Amino acid sequence: MNNPLSAKVRSVPPSGIRRFFDIAATMKDVISLGIGEPDFVTPEHISRAGIEAIERGETHYTSNSGILELRQAISNKTQDLYGIRYDPETELLVTVGVSEALQCAMLATIDPGDEVIVVEPSFVAYKPSVVLAGGTPVVVSTCVENNFEVTGADIERAVTPRTKMIFIGYPNNPTGAVMSRARLLEIAAVAEKHDLLVLSDELYDRLIYGIEHVCFATLPNMRDRTILLNGFSKAYAMTGWRVGWVAANPEILAAIRKIHQYIIMSAPTMSQIAAVDAVLNGESAVEAMVAEYDARRRLIVSGLNTIGLPTFEPRGAFYAFPDIRPTGLTSADFSEKLLYDEHVAAVPGDAFGESGAGFVRMAYANSMANLEEALTRIEHFVKQNKK
Repeated sequence: MNNPLSAKVRSVPPSGIRRFFDIAATMKDVISLGIGEPDFVTPEHISRAGIEAIERGETHYTSNSGILELRQAISNKTQDLYGIRYDPETELLVTVGVSEALQCAMLATIDPGDEVIVVEPSFVAYKPSVVLAGGTPVVVSTCVENNFEVTGADIERAVTPRTKMIFIGYPNNPTGAVMSRARLLEIAAVAEKHDLLVLSDELYDRLIYGIEHVCFATLPNMRDRTILLNGFSKAYAMTGWRVGWVAANPEILAAIRKIHQYIIMSAPTMSQIAAVDAVLNGESAVEAMVAEYDARRRLIVSGLNTIGLPTFEPRGAFYAFPDIRPTGLTSADFSEKLLYDEHVAAVPGDAFGESGAGFVRMAYANSMANLEEALTRIEHFVKQNKK
């Protein structure tokens, strides 16, 4: 029998994150700094909205685009936050998490041979989403010396006649970096000069500390060439509800909706109803969670620096990205030994791209008590593994 698998699937490696979760699941007393998921339970009023929807029998398909009330609420929210409004009828689509929005956007816009500039380190699904759409990812790396911000010059050097899209994700997973307006304007200038699409994953836009989040689509002349991704998983602690959304100009959005129609139909109905409540009534819960994340952020960054693992200050998301090179271990060896020796789970930085080598991702979506205990264990581990 010939190989039954497509070349595209064979070329995509398994997620570099899952292996450590699988190991941790077999062990007791593990403190997980690995999973990129809020440790908060979905706020009660949001859960209640979903439960009541089920009790009312609202368990059927919705419009392919998602329930209109949710699209209207999202449109109003982007207007309130960033001064940009999307037409709920023609420019917004509700998806099964941002992961579906990402893949549908790629399938709708990328042809075989098209190049997509992917800024790394980045979420593990970015490059595979390009490959599965038939495109070619072209990596542009960032570094800690530049606070993991990419420059317009970095991106322009990667542009070729085959470039179709620039793909960015800020606030960043895994680094916690946030792009300044000045840097984003550089990227916008490159996109306009070379007539490129920009796919901007802004899932962590509400988890930001002491600075401004700049929505890429609000930059001059960027609205119609930007595909904006966002969702409810992180800010509202709704990972399991699986609700995301994508916004784009009507032509692009119609193409993305077409892909969505064939592979999904519609996002879960009760989850969409809960998401409406999240947008309309969840602001105080978001603010409370952000304040708690901020306290945890300061604790873990200070602790890691004191231990001797240089850690730049993350200004968004809920990840620290310490430099583990002082130990002499690789990212994979550090993560594996830390898990087995001290029962602390972290993720190798190079799971997010080669430029993450020498770092590990530690999620501070965990209680202060667990973070303090994790730091104690990490300190012991580092002392045992000094060069």
